Amino acid sequence: MVKSNKLKKYLLVALGSISLFLGIIGIFIPVLPTTPFLLLTSFCYVRSSKRLHDWLINHKIFGRYIYNYITYRAVKKSTKIAAIIFLWISLSVSMLIVRSLHLTIFLCLVGIGVSIHLLKLKTLEDQ
Repeated sequence: MVKSNKLKKYLLVALGSISLFLGIIGIFIPVLPTTPFLLLTSFCYVRSSKRLHDWLINHKIFGRYIYNYITYRAVKKSTKIAAIIFLWISLSVSMLIVRSLHLTIFLCLVGIGVSIHLLKLKTLEDQ
């Protein structure tokens, strides 16, 4: 029983760390969604390592964003605006570089879906 709990803990730490890595890459690659990976990271860390979860929640870049999303299902207005602008700039650059109709349609659908998701979230006041 103890060995299986320890194995589960290590697997969750590994999955959370891989998810964190993919989330960080997703900041720069528009078709790789950052938020779900960071939420998965939080889910894994909270179940496996208090130290890692505390680090994530208190991280100067990710912490407040994850906390607000998990606690309030909301993001700051400035975060919404910046995310949508960065999303569409990144998607546009990708479309211009690749120049494939199928990829352009796919990227537009991803952009529309992510934009709708962001706009549907509650908005926290910027402080």
